[in-house]
Amino acid sequence: MNNNNYLNGIFPLFDSLNNEFSPSFRLIDNYSSYFYFYQANCKDKESKATYLCKLNNIFTKTLSNPNTIIVVSDTSIRNNIAISISHIHSYSNNIKKTIYHAVNITLTEAELFSIKCKINQAVQFLCTTYIIVITDTIYSVQCVFDSIVYLYQLQSITIVKDLRTFFNKNLINSIKFWNYPSNNK
Repeated sequence: MNNNNYLNGIFPLFDSLNNEFSPSFRLIDNYSSYFYFYQANCKDKESKATYLCKLNNIFTKTLSNPNTIIVVSDTSIRNNIAISISHIHSYSNNIKKTIYHAVNITLTEAELFSIKCKINQAVQFLCTTYIIVITDTIYSVQCVFDSIVYLYQLQSITIVKDLRTFFNKNLINSIKFWNYPSNNK
């Protein structure tokens, strides 16, 4: 056994009895109008430029709204060590910056862990009605809302519970996930 593995817990990949994934309780079935995904068409330079300009405008515009939380997350793996850096912004202030390090996990697991922590922190602010998550791995986030993807179920359950609580607080609450292509600075 690799010495680095003692830090990683062994968790079941699938909890078939968890009600978060039952058809009548799933987030996607009950709150589909509360969350949105936006992704750039990176193959078309003009479309990508328009998308990035729109994302920049949204970022700038929402920083003046005290009810909006912006979560920016970036994750990379080098030499078998995952590094995830996240920022939470609200009302032109950087509220929190967090750096996570993990060994022997996938990029998707690291990104979901980072997003899970940031969503948990963002929903704690009482006045928050709008959360924007900017990430370079939109696929990872989409896994949370797909109950068929069992590999990331542990992270998904926590994120789904936090979002369900957030959506139930106020009918206008919403979250938007924006992909930021990793090949941009």
